[in-house]
Amino acid sequence: MKIQAASECHFEQVAKLVTTAEELYTISPSATFPWDVAQIRQVAKVRSNLTVCIIDDAVVGFGNLYNVRPSHSAFIGNIIVSGEHAGKGVGSALVKYLSSLCINDYQATPKLSVFNFNTRAILLYNKLGFVPYQIESRCKPCGEPVALMHMSLQTT
Repeated sequence: MKIQAASECHFEQVAKLVTTAEELYTISPSATFPWDVAQIRQVAKVRSNLTVCIIDDAVVGFGNLYNVRPSHSAFIGNIIVSGEHAGKGVGSALVKYLSSLCINDYQATPKLSVFNFNTRAILLYNKLGFVPYQIESRCKPCGEPVALMHMSLQTT
């Protein structure tokens, strides 16, 4: 697996990683399904360090940073892994890589946010050393209440 900076040439493959509206809501609540290149271009304008994971010349994972406050904190976001590669270490490698960018490039504490129903991600983030520090009330598009858990990497 290769982890590298995402470029425009990856955006079509990145968009295809999201296969359902529910999955898109999980990684980008303000986006509209289907995710497309135009929306990813918008992401690229407001987020930094867009990153892809590549296996056999195919994009299998994507993530980025936002709300970067050097010497303070930086959020890891839009983490998505192809269904075919879920549970095979891609998400873990991607989050570790983006965490290292936060720490080494920005001297910032890595943070992220995850919905309460995304159990697989919560367990992964916890395994990687992230712990909850705040819970925010949100609503799914259908009106169902959900909790957005904010987590921070514990480095001690």
